[in-house]
Amino acid sequence: MPKLRDAAHRFWVEWMQPLLVTAIVLGSFRSAVADWNDVPTGSMRPTVLEGERVFINRAAYDLKVPFTTWRLAQWSDPSRGDIVVLYSPHDGTRLLKRVVGVPGDRIEMKDNRLIVNGTTALYRETAAPDGAATVLQESVFNRAHLVELSSSRTAASTFGPVLVPPAQYLVMGDNRDNSFDSRYFGFVPRSEILGQATRVVASVDPARSFRPRFERFMKALE
Repeated sequence: MPKLRDAAHRFWVEWMQPLLVTAIVLGSFRSAVADWNDVPTGSMRPTVLEGERVFINRAAYDLKVPFTTWRLAQWSDPSRGDIVVLYSPHDGTRLLKRVVGVPGDRIEMKDNRLIVNGTTALYRETAAPDGAATVLQESVFNRAHLVELSSSRTAASTFGPVLVPPAQYLVMGDNRDNSFDSRYFGFVPRSEILGQATRVVASVDPARSFRPRFERFMKALE
């Protein structure tokens, strides 16, 4: 029995303790500094595709206590146009969405045309990657990105006007006709925004036996 206890003690000290410490350190780093998010749906098409893993800068806006949403320090807030990871006010799941309205903004949509503080976004049609939908470049106050529109409109194609309250944000998916976002679940508290998505790390196509999309590896997000 003493030999068994000694062996168990050595196993704990030499193997389990280092593994546990490493797991805690890596987990804390992911929770507070840098993380990734897997994308299972097409709600952010054409910017982010199904089957992609995106890099999340957890320290883009603030520093949080690891494994919590408690802030230790804050140096900025999400800007209009940022792609962020957040906890859904609807059911607490992690979502990837674009910030469309910041506190104090008046947001409205008319037939999928975004209006921010009385200014209608500018739109320019571009070539769709797969030809299955309409892809437009949407430009709001000199910040441009792509949005995807399907041939059939939804009830959320016309929305608002709404005024974004203090410490709240309005988010939408770039796939405007296929996104569960603030048009359905309302504003997102600042405390529920976890970080900013900045780059596609890796990409596979679920519809083609998870074939890699090498051209999208390390692609910066706009």
